[in-house]
Amino acid sequence: MKLHFIDTGFFKLDGGAMFGVVPKRLWNKLNPADDNNLCTWSMRCLLIETQDRLILVDTGLGNKQDEKFRSHFEPHGQASLLNSLAQKGFQPEDITDVFLTHLHFDHVGGAIKKDDHNSLVTTFPKATYWSNERHFNWALDPNPRERASFLKENILPIQDSGQLKFIEVSDDDVEWIPGIKIRFVYGHTEAMMALFIQKGDQTFVYPADVIPSSHHIGLPYVMAYDIRPLLTLQEKRRILEDAYQEQQYLIFEHDPQIAAVSLTKNDRGRIVKDRILTEEELNQ
Repeated sequence: MKLHFIDTGFFKLDGGAMFGVVPKRLWNKLNPADDNNLCTWSMRCLLIETQDRLILVDTGLGNKQDEKFRSHFEPHGQASLLNSLAQKGFQPEDITDVFLTHLHFDHVGGAIKKDDHNSLVTTFPKATYWSNERHFNWALDPNPRERASFLKENILPIQDSGQLKFIEVSDDDVEWIPGIKIRFVYGHTEAMMALFIQKGDQTFVYPADVIPSSHHIGLPYVMAYDIRPLLTLQEKRRILEDAYQEQQYLIFEHDPQIAAVSLTKNDRGRIVKDRILTEEELNQ
């Protein structure tokens, strides 16, 4: 098994929304905001290369949204989903599976593209797209708090393509394929899926928006976007404690600078980031 970071560019979100109840005078030292109070965040996807499968985890924002939408989030940077895949030596037809942690636009947007006839089609024509029925139905009938994050043009074409399959929701961690387990979490959105990847004797955790960046390791750092923030707190505490105790590594989807870390405890007994890992170190 090999793990690849797939950079799809950056976008901006309101700093207060990203850090919740934490005061700006604290979080602004971590990820300084611009004059509009917007902070830059990455959209870092993960590519899992196994002997017989090439699994893309999340797909970034994509490039099909109109200028009005883009002006709200200011996507920028040189990287794009397909260019980053090409730099790793892969084409869209090579992807066997697209695993979607959840269906917010910054995680699923690149899964669908516009073809030469301006029709919406799947970006990865030979891939199986994976979600779960509980979250998929939630995204099709969103609550007012999340409505702006679930865009039907990102979701319905997956359903119409015939490429969609659902993973059965469970209260326990489930093995999706050998070496990869799924945990269903409910703080950020309904039945989001976090991944636990066993590679040799090492475990890599892709927590998606439970812990979107290294700046969110501290327990109070919970996004205001979360529908159940106190549940996020519990889910995050469990991931962090297990990762610390079992020497697991965290891979961050939205950290603008740090892709992966190990954890330690500081002199106050709090779990904090320790060593920063490169992609090469992940695959040693």
